[in-house]
Amino acid sequence: MHRRVFLTSLLGASAAAVGLSGCAKGDASADTGGAATKPLADKVPAGTSLKIASYQGQQQLQFRLAKLPALPFTVSNWLNIGAGPDVINAFRAGSLDLANNAGIPPIQAHYQGFGARIVAIDLTRKPNYLFATKPGSDIHTVADFKGKRLAFSQGQAQGVVLLRALKQAGLKYDQVKLVPLTSNQFLTALQSGQVDVAPLAISQAPAYLQQYEAKGARTIPTDVVDLLNLLWAPQSVLNDPAKAAAIAAYIPQWAKGQVWQYEHPQVWDEEFYVKTQNLTLQQAQGISRLANKPLFPASWAEAIKWEQETADLLAEGGFVKKFDVGSLFDHRFESIAARAVPEEYRK
Repeated sequence: MHRRVFLTSLLGASAAAVGLSGCAKGDASADTGGAATKPLADKVPAGTSLKIASYQGQQQLQFRLAKLPALPFTVSNWLNIGAGPDVINAFRAGSLDLANNAGIPPIQAHYQGFGARIVAIDLTRKPNYLFATKPGSDIHTVADFKGKRLAFSQGQAQGVVLLRALKQAGLKYDQVKLVPLTSNQFLTALQSGQVDVAPLAISQAPAYLQQYEAKGARTIPTDVVDLLNLLWAPQSVLNDPAKAAAIAAYIPQWAKGQVWQYEHPQVWDEEFYVKTQNLTLQQAQGISRLANKPLFPASWAEAIKWEQETADLLAEGGFVKKFDVGSLFDHRFESIAARAVPEEYRK
């Protein structure tokens, strides 16, 4: 699965800058009624275009390899962008219309006063992250995090995984030291001892352990999942009937593309990981073995419940203000992804 930006540190790719902290005038109060509540158009009007996020070109490659039908609109720009804070900034700048992220960036955008809504959901059932310790660490369980320095990215999936793990272990935020970093800084922070623990994508762990396990570093797996893989768009984009229709036409392709990638790991390993990311075939196969099976729910009830729990966790720590996450979901799009895939990929 590509949406978590698994290879950011492993491949040396650039990740997010810290998101804007202030509220943009008018963003928080963007009209959620009117055009955004009307039924979606059956056809995409001629001349419609979207600017879509595609980290490391994965989306275009996936569509090409899967030989999906041509989209009924123009993609005026595929942006090489993936991390939540970067996406929010691009939304604000008007340079991006649709993005693929985890559950936490929409919460962060709301807190920053930016109006955006979720339009498609894919559920992640298996953990994508584990915790790595610095070399020479005496930490063996999450309970040992007490009093330790933990790498924390508030606006990214790694942040919510950490908060959920702390809650599961019965640790309060004031019992640990959260060190604000972005995910591309985690490996360097571990290597230098700036932090004691950092959440890493499962695909990053083998390379880290190969280098530092002999020096006392270790990984701590948990059963904590980052449930949501989603598409979301600025409210201003969704208020445009033509762009909303284009997004509705894009969602089935997005869902079918993920199913194709899951069903054809050998092709994806070679065409993406080996040819574009310079990994060995063995490394690529190791990553694909960890991939989650795509699951597209016809009802968003579970996703909304999980998103509310996540927002409440952040509010408990004072990272955001408490709010009802129901405002983050545009239910006009709710069943589109599920209708596009075979039954075994429906939740």
